[in-house]
Amino acid sequence: MEQNSNGHLQKTLTPIMLWGLGVGYVISGMYFGWNTGLDKGGTLGLAIATLFILIMYIAFSLSYSELACAIPKAGGVFDYTSRAFGKDIGFVAGMAQWIEFVFAPPAIAIGIGSYFQKLLPSVDIIWFAVIAYFLFTAINILGVKISATFELIVTIIAVCELSLFAALTLPHLQVHNLQTNPLPHGVSGIFAAIPFAIWFFLGMEGLANVAEETINPQKNITKGFIYSMITLGILAFVTLVSAVGVGGWENVSKAKIGDSPLPAALAQITGNSGAMYHMLVTIGLFGFVASFNGLLLAAGRTTYEFGRTKHFPEIFGRIHPRFQTPHWALVLNLVLGIATLLTGKSEDIITISVFGAVCLYIFSSLSVMKLRKTEPDMPRPFHVPFYPVLPLIALTIASVALVAMTYYNFQLAIIYFAVIAIAFVLYRLFNSTDKK
Repeated sequence: MEQNSNGHLQKTLTPIMLWGLGVGYVISGMYFGWNTGLDKGGTLGLAIATLFILIMYIAFSLSYSELACAIPKAGGVFDYTSRAFGKDIGFVAGMAQWIEFVFAPPAIAIGIGSYFQKLLPSVDIIWFAVIAYFLFTAINILGVKISATFELIVTIIAVCELSLFAALTLPHLQVHNLQTNPLPHGVSGIFAAIPFAIWFFLGMEGLANVAEETINPQKNITKGFIYSMITLGILAFVTLVSAVGVGGWENVSKAKIGDSPLPAALAQITGNSGAMYHMLVTIGLFGFVASFNGLLLAAGRTTYEFGRTKHFPEIFGRIHPRFQTPHWALVLNLVLGIATLLTGKSEDIITISVFGAVCLYIFSSLSVMKLRKTEPDMPRPFHVPFYPVLPLIALTIASVALVAMTYYNFQLAIIYFAVIAIAFVLYRLFNSTDKK
């Protein structure tokens, strides 16, 4: 018989597994998606946007570590904001997180499908993407340790592949390629490039959602955030410079979703038929797989927490009696993910996911500061350094990013906020007797 929402997730995750998850959640952002930001802002525009977003992520990850260590719950920002501001605002924050984690995997699945289609051109991309959804959902149902171990392996391969790409391209870097037409749309291009700068790092916050499954989360979650952020910051800088430096941003920006900018850059050196080129394309699949598998894991925990707290139907808060994983939550995300990827609008899917992420950063920064005032004696195994400077930096940059994204993606912003509003109305209707 299934356990109900009172079941418990097993503590099996070690610091090295957390590093694998933290980097794995994000690393596909190094392989695709970011290059669309070059169309918006050019080399300089995307670079400036990425610098500010990197600063935001450093400040955010340290602030989020304080929350994750003090409140090690699978709901992440949903639990933190609920404790700080009450259940209504907590639900809105949780929905932002849920949208981020549910909408990011479909875009990555399309990338996976595109890679496999290079091997079997007669098969539609969607079929490969759907198969990937079923396969990796099954892996996540079988157990978090299996999923995290697999994640660690593919993440290491993906990091090695990015290192190989840098080693092949940096010797051929031409400074004039970085300086040619660097800001084609002026200062406005910096703001327009923000969603794609965020895509470089989006998803790392999913570490907080596995806090309940982490051995000694009060120490190890912080290690996972810090080590992951260092790795990702270096990879983002090296990838951007090396990819643009060999052929200019116009060449790299032409590689759209599912057609990684890295092969497009390497082709400037080796052509598109050399052994190193084909090896890069093949190994590049691991970057997609790492993020896809990791985000499915994080999304499952987010949906599970909503079910456990009865904000979603209670069935999604149940744990499999044998595998100790939130199987029904994972199945729900499977169905929603496939429905989303069938739209084929990868760039729009990425942007909506980033809307959710930016709102998560805002809510979490506010929660850190609110809980410091309302619960000063709450046990905090980790304190964010330079408080309140770092939470304020994260809050300010995230707020500017939200305004800029809304201005440059107004229709998608309406869709995003409409989903939040409809969900909130339904939540109030069905939870009217359970308010704080």
